[in-house]
Amino acid sequence: MESASRHLDRAREILAAHPVVDGHNDLPWALRENVRYDLDRLDVSGDQSGRLHTDLPRLRAGGVGAQFWSVYVRCGMAGDDAVSATLEQIDGVRQLLARYPAELAPALTADDMEAARAEGRIASLMGAEGGHSINSSLATLRALYELGVRYMTLTHNDNVPWADSATDEPSAGGLTAFGREVVREMNRLGMLVDLSHVAPSTMRDAIAASSAPVIFSHSSARAVCDHVRNIPDDVLASLPANGGVAMATFVPKFILPEAVQWTMAADENLRRHGFHHLDLSPEAMKLHAAFEEANPRPIATAATVADHLDHMREVAGVDHIGIGGDFDGTAFTPAGLEDVAGYPNLIAELLHRGWSEADLAKLTWSNAVRVLRDAESVANDERARRGPSNATLAELDG
Repeated sequence: MESASRHLDRAREILAAHPVVDGHNDLPWALRENVRYDLDRLDVSGDQSGRLHTDLPRLRAGGVGAQFWSVYVRCGMAGDDAVSATLEQIDGVRQLLARYPAELAPALTADDMEAARAEGRIASLMGAEGGHSINSSLATLRALYELGVRYMTLTHNDNVPWADSATDEPSAGGLTAFGREVVREMNRLGMLVDLSHVAPSTMRDAIAASSAPVIFSHSSARAVCDHVRNIPDDVLASLPANGGVAMATFVPKFILPEAVQWTMAADENLRRHGFHHLDLSPEAMKLHAAFEEANPRPIATAATVADHLDHMREVAGVDHIGIGGDFDGTAFTPAGLEDVAGYPNLIAELLHRGWSEADLAKLTWSNAVRVLRDAESVANDERARRGPSNATLAELDG
């Protein structure tokens, strides 16, 4: 017990010096669904543990120094409806930052992240989760970048016309010609190419097409838990040459083999009662609670996540791993990582396994900052050589 307490105290000291850059948090969608971004009705400056995984006091307790806020919209929103909803999500993040300027610092660059840390504020960046948010338009991609979006996940759970998702039937065979042009334009902008959610064929095609490092904003190791949302070892092994970073997620159904079938049954229970399987409303969570009472849930822990990080470190190297919890984007979380205050428990577990402070500093902070800085450097070179692409899906894919 003394050893565990010592590790936890040491973990908090390390996070004070090297805070967490978390790759993915769905608080904006939770605010949209619960209160339509009305921060008077859901004030995250106080404890919201009964309603959310995320609030400012718990971010502080968790040692979070930078957060990529997801401006996710559901795949069921298509075409211009998806674009409009993404703009509303971006506006929601801007409202959040304007409301809490003493705690949250808008960040667009690696330098902004470092400056926020020096000021004691949480650097706040945005990531668009799914290529459906641009409606196959490179001009819309550029507009999202100008509004502050610094990564885009190429797909969410469904395919887009130019890229295959991990959780849909193969259609494009990875990336199409237009998909490769999307990657090239993201490189030119300095927008990180996020390969969470995409099929392995899309991962490989995107890494081959990208002149900048890629990220996985919230994915774990397929060799440890054989779920299609996770990263195969050959892709992890390609990250050193690419320079990218794979950010381990905490979602139990992606990290604990026993939780995969259980969560499929729980999701089907929601659908039978007329709810979307990703619904996190109080009504949906009541259904989940009743299902869990009748069908005990397999419990992931911080050690489960550490198993993935140990493997990812072994295959990709310590310079190419990070953390992407997916808080407020999942109904269930691991024991010890119930919310954003839990990161010290994960760091304590890794200390117990012999990780050094230098390696933990790379995991929590410096790898993520470096990958954005490298993408910025590539963009400077690309913009000096070529202007914006005006290619269309019809022109390149027929």
